[in-house]
Amino acid sequence: MTIRLVLADDERMVRSALRAILGAEPDLEVVGEAATGAEAVSVVRATAPDVVLMDVRMPEVDGIRATERVLAAATAGRAPRVLVLTTFENDDHVLAALRAGAAGFLLKRSEAETLLHAVRVVARSDTLLFPASVRALALAHGPRPSPAPPWLTRLTDREREVLRLMATGLTNAEIAARLTVGPATVKSHVAAVLAKRAAPGTAPRRSSPPSRAAWPATGDRRAARIAGPGPAPLPHGADRAPRASPPAATRQPR
Repeated sequence: MTIRLVLADDERMVRSALRAILGAEPDLEVVGEAATGAEAVSVVRATAPDVVLMDVRMPEVDGIRATERVLAAATAGRAPRVLVLTTFENDDHVLAALRAGAAGFLLKRSEAETLLHAVRVVARSDTLLFPASVRALALAHGPRPSPAPPWLTRLTDREREVLRLMATGLTNAEIAARLTVGPATVKSHVAAVLAKRAAPGTAPRRSSPPSRAAWPATGDRRAARIAGPGPAPLPHGADRAPRASPPAATRQPR
């Protein structure tokens, strides 16, 4: 079976080189050429090729839009396969060509054997991309890790380390042994992690100690600890009776 080809490129030398390479193969036949995207649509309609070699950059209508028009105008079951050729490794061109319905994407600097292989591959209704474009597409459009929740960014380095060990299933005592710290320290870090996770955007609040003005005197604190909860103790010395003033001296008559 002979594969019928149309060459669409605005450079005559490129079309001549492609014709020389492709025309030398017994199973390939060049049935038409075009120098613009608009002309490519007309030539494809007139010749009904099996494969169109389409340049990306052409005057009037570029290769991407020409591919869309060629495939839109084709009758059911008779749409040609479009192999897009370009000089540059442009990921945007790859994506645009695939969205337009192209069956393959190949660099013009590819070896003749690669070109012949590509034409035969797309003619069999397979899809072909050059390896660099496949890697770029995989990196750009493959699965991406979910962004970390905002509260994680507020953890200290030690809190992150404790959280990582918590995720492995270790207990507080085991984490303390792993980090060579006390269990109380680990418990404090765990509480900080949980507080930051429960209230994103706010740091855990700490109660402030009472001012020294509110502290009772030393003796009264001791009495309060002994007596337990109850009425507030009197100020120091307030429970003592006032001292009576000595009577005024009276003068005896002579």
